Amino acid sequence: MAAVDLGAAEWERSKISTQDVNMLKKLGISKKPKALCFPSEESYPTPPMGYRVSFVDHLIRGLSAPIHPFLRGLLFVYGLQLHHLTPNSILHISIFITLCEAFLGVQPNWALWKRIFFCRRNGSPNVAYNIGGVVISVRPTVDYFDVKLPDSVQGWRKKWLYIQEENHGCAEDNIPPFDGAEKIFRRRSWDAEATEEERASTETLMARIHELQNTRGKELSGIQITAYFLRTRVQPLQARKHPLWKYAGDKDVDRLSVNLEVKDLEKLVRKISSLSKKDAVPSSCRVTPFSAANPLPENHPDLVSLPPLPKATREQGILKRLKSQNRRFQGQTNQEFELENPDNDPLLDTLSYLELHGSEIREGVMNADAGLSKLFPYFFPKKEEPKTFLALAQSFNPSEDLGLKMRQENMKIAVESTVALVADSQQTIDWMKVGDTEQIEQSKWRSLIKAAKPNTKKILAYLGIKPASTPSSSRPEV
Repeated sequence: MAAVDLGAAEWERSKISTQDVNMLKKLGISKKPKALCFPSEESYPTPPMGYRVSFVDHLIRGLSAPIHPFLRGLLFVYGLQLHHLTPNSILHISIFITLCEAFLGVQPNWALWKRIFFCRRNGSPNVAYNIGGVVISVRPTVDYFDVKLPDSVQGWRKKWLYIQEENHGCAEDNIPPFDGAEKIFRRRSWDAEATEEERASTETLMARIHELQNTRGKELSGIQITAYFLRTRVQPLQARKHPLWKYAGDKDVDRLSVNLEVKDLEKLVRKISSLSKKDAVPSSCRVTPFSAANPLPENHPDLVSLPPLPKATREQGILKRLKSQNRRFQGQTNQEFELENPDNDPLLDTLSYLELHGSEIREGVMNADAGLSKLFPYFFPKKEEPKTFLALAQSFNPSEDLGLKMRQENMKIAVESTVALVADSQQTIDWMKVGDTEQIEQSKWRSLIKAAKPNTKKILAYLGIKPASTPSSSRPEV
């Protein structure tokens, strides 16, 4: 029996507590005006223009906008939306980036990531989740930090909100537009292993990770790394001006807030881990992290040549093309298709360019749909809102010329005004000669006399305008 994909049925009205709001304030995530937008009564996310969908439990685990290029790259390589990842998966990525930048002194890279992590589908044989439908896990054969992840995070799917997307001049730093209906397709990249070349280039890093874990008296743990990035007040999953090995302390430009109080820090560490109230929260790391005060040594190995994650714009075009192929052929062949060596491919460059603008267009259409839906009941109070965007847009573009109707009404008012002025002048005019415009001189136009209200329709008829069944109320009648 195939698993049931819950999809949009998982979404419901957001329920964010006052404690959650206060925590976001303390973390500095809501410090900037309009940085966060909380849903009202909607039961399905409809982010305003310039906002993206996120979760409280993602934000307290190191996420902020604009997102880190490595996270964006992961989303494209794995073919995922941000809401597909569980809170524990977000924490894994935050710890990995902190480990790379602050304790290894390198940029997070794809080769090292593949040696440690893989993706798997979250759910049961009978239920396939969409929200949190993918879990990032440590490979069973790898000796990695014990992160003390909780077995489950209760109620996190109900705590969704909108975060403002900042424009840093680079579309690669932005969160992909929200698409709650996009299904999850498993890819070969989910459990892709490092090549022999990548393994050779990352042996030094793996040895250093092993050393950090097992040096007696200087052991580094996953909890220490977690507590460290929370103390720095720098969100690991945010695009930043400087890597963590240049962290400048209280004056660092990437900090979101002042230091957390000890009780708040310990409470937060316990909230996102499996530590109980009886377990001690480390006040510092046993290994001094790299920073401006502890710079990288001059003989630090040159690891710039390590392969980073593919650029998001290129990968976006590739994955969209693969997704189309998968949906078309997967049911027939039960295979997935991937392209190798996509660099310098003019076709993929073109696809990436088109997809980049296609995403902007799709977002614009979604915003237009939301705007027209809110206007619809004001213009059509007795009609049911159309089911499709095209029908909704056509409701505001009827076949009749509304401008013509307005011009005709204005002409009718003008003629009635003229008739009223003539009637008020108490003078005489032969209305049989009114139609003979060649006989009317400008000097005589002001001399139109006699109460001519009964002849208004004749004037309108002469001008080729069909008068309304009832007289206009825009001007007083004579």
